[in-house]
Amino acid sequence: MAEKETLVVISKVKKLIKEEGGMNTSGNATDALSELVRQACMKGVENARMNNRKTVMDRDFE
Repeated sequence: MAEKETLVVISKVKKLIKEEGGMNTSGNATDALSELVRQACMKGVENARMNNRKTVMDRDFE
């Protein structure tokens, strides 16, 4: 199985977690976050298709 592309800016995620939570971030955490983003995007695509649109909009993520 091919490695999936990272969909988040790792440095920004690590910075947020460090500044807001005072914690470090493991490599696995950013992989998991990318997977959540991937799933949300695919749900948005599905919702747009169900509404006969070719544009994913903010409401498709609700």
